[in-house]
Amino acid sequence: MELTDLINKIYISQIVGEVQRQDVTGIFYDSRNVTKGSVFVAIKGFKTDGHKFILDALNNGAIAVILEDNNSVPDEIFIHNRKAKILVKDSRIALAQASNYFFKEPSGSLNLIGITGTNGKTTTSYFIKSIVEQAGNKTGLIGTISNFIGSKEIKTFLTTPESNDLNALLYEMLNEGCSYTVMEVSSHSLVLKRVYGLKFSTAVFTNITSDHLDFHGNFEEYFKAKKILFDSLSDSANLVYNIDDKSSVNIIKDSKAKIYSYGTQDADFQISNISYDLSGTTFIIRYKSHDFSISTSLVGSFNAYNAAAAFASAVLNGINPEIAIKGIKNTKQVPGRFEVVGKGSKKVIIDYSHTADSLEKALSALNNIVEDKYPVYTVFGCGGNRDKTKRPVMGRIASELSRRIFITSDNPRNENPLDIINEIKSGIKKENFEVIENREEAIRKSIEETEKNAIILIAGKGHESYQEINGIRNHFSDKEVAEKYLSHDQN
Repeated sequence: MELTDLINKIYISQIVGEVQRQDVTGIFYDSRNVTKGSVFVAIKGFKTDGHKFILDALNNGAIAVILEDNNSVPDEIFIHNRKAKILVKDSRIALAQASNYFFKEPSGSLNLIGITGTNGKTTTSYFIKSIVEQAGNKTGLIGTISNFIGSKEIKTFLTTPESNDLNALLYEMLNEGCSYTVMEVSSHSLVLKRVYGLKFSTAVFTNITSDHLDFHGNFEEYFKAKKILFDSLSDSANLVYNIDDKSSVNIIKDSKAKIYSYGTQDADFQISNISYDLSGTTFIIRYKSHDFSISTSLVGSFNAYNAAAAFASAVLNGINPEIAIKGIKNTKQVPGRFEVVGKGSKKVIIDYSHTADSLEKALSALNNIVEDKYPVYTVFGCGGNRDKTKRPVMGRIASELSRRIFITSDNPRNENPLDIINEIKSGIKKENFEVIENREEAIRKSIEETEKNAIILIAGKGHESYQEINGIRNHFSDKEVAEKYLSHDQN
């Protein structure tokens, strides 16, 4: 497409220089990736400002620069080089608009299902993908662990990519035959307008509890971020929400979408008879006066909620309920999401629970399963450079719901691990904890120095295969370490 066509799709304040009548070869927000004939969008980031690299982008062959800081580069440079300076109020919105149009508005040709909430996004997305594929549809997935185009895995570093990368990925999914895409939508991506302009056919609200306050500042701003997704839905879209979450009423109240609830209260998709052990979960969903018996190998009442959200999303998209039931049953273990490890009497559960709410739910599920017959131990820490308010709360929860806890290092990033540990300790009222900063040593001790029938929750990192310390990521997998010492313990 020509640059003039692209410009017509963007909210523009002013244009300086020459708008060349030639096809745009690409759109980039990283000047190092700029190619001849492309457009560079200068974005103010958290670590650096893209406006500092405008000259680099021009030297690399950009024919136009979209920017919001009018004083970053003199107009004369654009005029002299016969390039276009396109001034906008918000570079992030402009990037989303330009990318959406450049990649031929791919979300409008896909059945795009977005999921947001504090907990449950990843597992719900895996349930939906399994159901949709059970119905015979090739499906893309965009999320925390990995991105998938059908069965092809694409590694990811962001839960929700930047708008340019996101639209490129949706375009690729469409070209490779996907009719559905399931996407985790993070609060960061909503505030940073990464999903701006996308056309969601269905949006799911799982729940909301305190998280990411390091970024949002307070719970109210975090809530507003989540709400953006539902406020942006068209009147032809479906909104599926957890009626048991106390914030759901305010999350959905301004949406134009068709609204459907799930949960144990009086819901459109009503959950009942939840039962689970370490082999899986069963429950019933009542929809339109029909009862559907659901079973999954994933463990916990929270997974009944995740599966119910997926069931509702699928049925509302025209998928037969019986196919949805099969898809839920066939959903494989989600890496690091209440993942049971161990063949003997001693079991380890690897879980991504890194918020107070998710940790409490994981430990409550374990205590419900063991019924005081087996001791529950917890190994956990908290991430550095993240929300500090949850640290003492998580310490209290772990202490109250475990026989003993091993407080260790998570991803300390640029914080002192012992400072994080001391903040966790400040919330503990009992003397049932031990500090072991080295995470592998903490996991080893929890496995080798506990009873043969112990149940051990290793919380916080889940699927992650690294530990980040002072900006450096070293390979570390809770699952691999647990399996190593379980094999020692069982020999």
